[in-house]
Amino acid sequence: MLPSTLPRLVLLTSITTSCINALKVDVTNADSIKQTAKTVATDLMNYYTGWHPGDNPGNLPPPYYWWEAGGMFGHMIDYWYYTGDDSWNDNVTQAISWQAGKEGTFMPSNQTQSEGNDDQVFWAFTAMDAAELNFRAPPKDYPSWVAMGQGAFQLMSERWDDTACGGGLRWQIFQWNAGYDYKNVASNGGFFQLAARLARYTGNDTYTHWAEKSWNWFSDSVLYDAQNYQIYDGTSDTNNCTTAGKTPWTYNYGIYLNGLAYLHSAVSWILLILALSSNLTLRDRQTGDDKWLPHIKGILNTLLQTFFPQKMGNKIFIEVNCEPFGNCDTDNYTFKGFTIRWLATIAQLVPEVADQIWPYIQASGAGAAGQCSGGADGTKCGFEWNTTTWDGTQGVGQQMSALAAINANMIKVGNLAPPHSLKSGGQSKTDPNAGSGGTNDNPVELIYTRKITTADKAGAGIITSMCLGFMLFGAYWLVATPE
Repeated sequence: MLPSTLPRLVLLTSITTSCINALKVDVTNADSIKQTAKTVATDLMNYYTGWHPGDNPGNLPPPYYWWEAGGMFGHMIDYWYYTGDDSWNDNVTQAISWQAGKEGTFMPSNQTQSEGNDDQVFWAFTAMDAAELNFRAPPKDYPSWVAMGQGAFQLMSERWDDTACGGGLRWQIFQWNAGYDYKNVASNGGFFQLAARLARYTGNDTYTHWAEKSWNWFSDSVLYDAQNYQIYDGTSDTNNCTTAGKTPWTYNYGIYLNGLAYLHSAVSWILLILALSSNLTLRDRQTGDDKWLPHIKGILNTLLQTFFPQKMGNKIFIEVNCEPFGNCDTDNYTFKGFTIRWLATIAQLVPEVADQIWPYIQASGAGAAGQCSGGADGTKCGFEWNTTTWDGTQGVGQQMSALAAINANMIKVGNLAPPHSLKSGGQSKTDPNAGSGGTNDNPVELIYTRKITTADKAGAGIITSMCLGFMLFGAYWLVATPE
């Protein structure tokens, strides 16, 4: 005996939910953005295991590297700031504090053997996010958020290497790790951005000096084509850094653009006082428009032309080196997310380019929500924002990137304030001596990465075909089968 129509309808609905339940967002409506962002953030935090008994705060399970966990909590700080939802603030505070340690340097003992400069700086970025957005303070026996950024900066500055290629930071911290010969954009751009953010937040000219020193090395190196405003991935001291790997990645552009934006908007207190006392104009200061704005505009134009291909007929972000070919790896899935977060901040800090940036953020936010139709619950986010047909991938990177694209629209809709500094309401207290101690003793499990395989993609295709089959059969079953 066949079941009645109602139970069949319930069964069919449960089977097909994951196929048809795509998220939609109105990027001009605050309630719509918040509702959609909450769904995406919930799915993101469901990957987090650091609060489980026996696990360590700040941990993500395999296949995710430690640095990605650090970046994830920065996204969650943004989520709180943009939406006002503090559901995960306890987890975020605990995770960052644990991984920073009592020294506040983000050098946990189980990571130091394999930790790179770029790994460390992404955690420092998250600490700076907390400082700049007045996220609630860490526990009393830990350094302040900005002191954590200062601690990481201090250790990184001590690694500045003049022995090869005229300066710069190596990718790896320790000689025994593969890649020690490599001087990459993620490490050097990360150090530059961290210095620029500390310069703006604290008003301390030491950070301005280091930001300019780092920029000068980079801009004179093979990593930067100043004529075409192109940024390359890295170079090796095995040939004295005379050639560069030219693979284009979104976050290589974003990491420098954001640092430039902070320098552009920073007014050095010391230079300002000198300017006023010597009748110099603000344009005479080293962080004035004449120095940074051409690079901001040039690099931004190259980024938009490269990663928002106009032949697609829209303004949606594409990771061009892997996304069109379906071979993005675990790390690659995060890059658009970081870059779109930085673009949103740039729009706040550099009014001259804000109108140029916002249409791309709006289009990407709507596109990202349309990809969130996967998984058993029908809300897991894929990566190909140019289509509302789920691409069959899901994971922390995809969720982070979608959340960033959706979240960022709240800045314009809600007219939110730009990142704070000490002179504009920042509450996190500085510590110029941060980073003078050793590493912390918090144990963190070693995290590794796994690439999406052909089998994964085939499985996703099979699932999609099964969903379509269920829908067609279910529709026939409902209308054609007698009671």
